[in-house]
Amino acid sequence: MLPLVMSLALAAQAQGADLLGIASDALENDASLAAARANLNSTRESREVANGDLLPQLTASGQLAHNRTYDSQQSTLSGQGSDDTYNSGSLSLAASQALYDAANARDVEAAERQIDQQTLELVADEQQLLFDASSAYFEILRANDILAARQAQERAISRQLEQAREQFEVGLIAITDVEEARASFDQARAERITAQSDLEVSFEELERLTGKRYSSIQGLAEELAVELPTPSDRDAWVDLALEESPLLKSAMAGVEVSRANVETSKAARLPVVEAFADYDYADSDRDQYEGHDSASQVGVSVSLPLYTGGSTSAQIRQSTYTLESSQYEAEAQRRSTIQQVRSLFTQVRNDVATVEARRQAVVSNRSALDATRSGYEVGTRNIVDVLDAEQSLYDAISNLAEARYDYVLDLLELRQQAGTLNVEVIRELNAELDADQAVMLDVGEGSDAYDAMLDIGKPPQRGS
Repeated sequence: MLPLVMSLALAAQAQGADLLGIASDALENDASLAAARANLNSTRESREVANGDLLPQLTASGQLAHNRTYDSQQSTLSGQGSDDTYNSGSLSLAASQALYDAANARDVEAAERQIDQQTLELVADEQQLLFDASSAYFEILRANDILAARQAQERAISRQLEQAREQFEVGLIAITDVEEARASFDQARAERITAQSDLEVSFEELERLTGKRYSSIQGLAEELAVELPTPSDRDAWVDLALEESPLLKSAMAGVEVSRANVETSKAARLPVVEAFADYDYADSDRDQYEGHDSASQVGVSVSLPLYTGGSTSAQIRQSTYTLESSQYEAEAQRRSTIQQVRSLFTQVRNDVATVEARRQAVVSNRSALDATRSGYEVGTRNIVDVLDAEQSLYDAISNLAEARYDYVLDLLELRQQAGTLNVEVIRELNAELDADQAVMLDVGEGSDAYDAMLDIGKPPQRGS
């Protein structure tokens, strides 16, 4: 079994992590999303806290005491004072049940609306995390494609520089051609170093989102289908967003939370009716006393706030203004959602055309480079022309990579704004990856201190 396990491990390492696995790691390990889940659970418990005030309340209290009294006054009958030492005990039971408590009932309703809002916020956070993880993933692939183009550019110009030096040594070209080639090589080398740095840094974002380090990830297939999103009508995407966007739904739920808070503030003016039952028992071994004392009481109490110094009215006005603010915020979110969806749909449509144009530009620039090299060989073009043509070709290759990843990310963001970005969408996109085109990053072995910084410890346990 050991050779089989080792072969499977090596195969997985060679293929690299895929988008679906990294998205799953992010959903499981992202600290911000975990905090949002904990906040939702906290709000759910606040509903139980508010609901508890509407249920029966039972309180028991007891007391045991050792008593000693000193009486220095003299009685006119006995002619002397008296001291006494005795033990005493008492027990009290009190029960109550709210019959009518509008304020607490409104608190429960407000907590329900807050749960609804935070549930939608959690959905929005999950979609944002899926986009962030996908964006970080494809930024790595973008950086890798650009790096590959810059490396090829550096190698090509390096060969061109060597040829220029050889031709200068035999007197075929002037020193200025060599200097031109050297300047182009230095520029290409600088661009390659920048691209290498961008690739290394881009892996760090995945680590922040997932808490894991990846040495390689799968690349994007060359035959990626670049086509208009479905549905192909912009207004249909707007309608979908108005119906499904969790950000917009959350903003509308915020209006309901504020409306519930207004009702809670108004309920402070209403009476509170409560049924109650009390029982008290007391006994002691005091001299000259026998038996025990007990008392019971059952009834209904009513309390009505008559004047609270104006605080109730002020609280009603305050919550009303908060409601007004949340309504404006919901309208602002609706307008923003519409604008974002329209802009992203237009951008995706332009990306489709841009990718096709960039592909054609690569073909055209490659043909232009071949023609320039042929002209250079017969003496009708100089080395500067060849260097410019090479620069244009590799710029075109880099621009094609930029366009392909712009299309993928813009389409994902369009789905996010429309509220349809989920794991199934990530799974479909994951099928467009090619395990044979793994992007590698030699990060080396992490130090113990570095690993310790990544380890934040076990999450807290409930009730501890």
